[in-house]
Amino acid sequence: MTGALSGIRVLDTATLFAGPLAATLLGDYGADVIKIEHPNGDPVRSHGAQRDGVGLWWKILGRGKKAITLYLGSPEGQEVFRKLVADADVVVENFRPGTLERWGLGYDELSKINPGLVLTRVTGFGQVGPYAKRPGFGTLAEAMSGFAAITGEPDGPPTLPPFGLADGIAALTTAFAVMTALRAREQTGRGQVVDLAIIEPILTLLGPQIIAYDQLGTLQPRTGNRSTNNAPRNTYRTRDGSWVAISTSAQSIAERVVRLVGRPELVDEPWFASGAERAKHADELDQAVGSWIAERDRDDVVKAFEEAQAAVAPIYTAADVMTDPQFAALGSITTVDDVELGPVKMQNVLFRLSETPGSITSAGAPLGAHTAEVLGRYSFGEPELAQLREKGVIK
Repeated sequence: MTGALSGIRVLDTATLFAGPLAATLLGDYGADVIKIEHPNGDPVRSHGAQRDGVGLWWKILGRGKKAITLYLGSPEGQEVFRKLVADADVVVENFRPGTLERWGLGYDELSKINPGLVLTRVTGFGQVGPYAKRPGFGTLAEAMSGFAAITGEPDGPPTLPPFGLADGIAALTTAFAVMTALRAREQTGRGQVVDLAIIEPILTLLGPQIIAYDQLGTLQPRTGNRSTNNAPRNTYRTRDGSWVAISTSAQSIAERVVRLVGRPELVDEPWFASGAERAKHADELDQAVGSWIAERDRDDVVKAFEEAQAAVAPIYTAADVMTDPQFAALGSITTVDDVELGPVKMQNVLFRLSETPGSITSAGAPLGAHTAEVLGRYSFGEPELAQLREKGVIK
């Protein structure tokens, strides 16, 4: 089946992690993604867990992409890149601002070659401002956005997530930005520059912090697993040593929960009618809910909550996700055949389209696996490839 983005060609020159993941998402829905790596390889190939020396993170981040090597810092590499740009729709890059310009590959030059090109620039702090040329990573965005300040226990330090949260949010935003720019191109016939700073998308997702400070002068405190907007809302340990999480964002759910745990009289308390007021009584509510849950095994807790139409979820590990029937029904985990590792399981496409559903065609390829194939499209024969190899431009 033809992917929704079939016919869109993306040159992915980015590394670690937002830019490459955005290109991955576009590829999942049919875009022709050419991954351009330094001849030494993308850093993610050796980042994190490995099996037999093969990076597992790369298998996800590089999935569905044609893997080529090209040293853009050399005049020869820059000339090859210009040829690739001629029929590309999108370039994704995350070099420090000014790097492409120094190589003669800035948008002014690339747009002369291809006026419809969308140059997508994903950096920590964006292309302008006093921090623009600083090294930027998702961790810094999690710190500067306000996320870390509100995460953790009240008497503990600010807490960072143990995974690439800001990068992931930025990747989703970048994919949306690319599609927005491509839609604009349909109307104007011209490409444009996408300037995405990783510090910004996570700031948006943090909700009303900015407007609350502007209008009220208030700052959201760290509350651990609790919320200032409703209660009970926490994680609770079950009798068999598992954990569950519950949410009572809706008033009707809060009432069902306290009735389920044998405390129906709480519903009649004046403070119970408001989520914010319930949050002020979180100790009492957590004790009522937590003690009831502690006397039961996880599966029994989940069953009872479901029968009461109250919101609950078990705290899962990756092992639990792999066997959960809801994830199975959605097809959230898929198996992909890999030339190095054989069948591997990974997260599937993000959403289902009824007519063009998207698919993962391959796991991340070995370094330079498609260099000859891709450059062959642009009349680079074996003699030319051999010269580029000899000069270290490709591998």
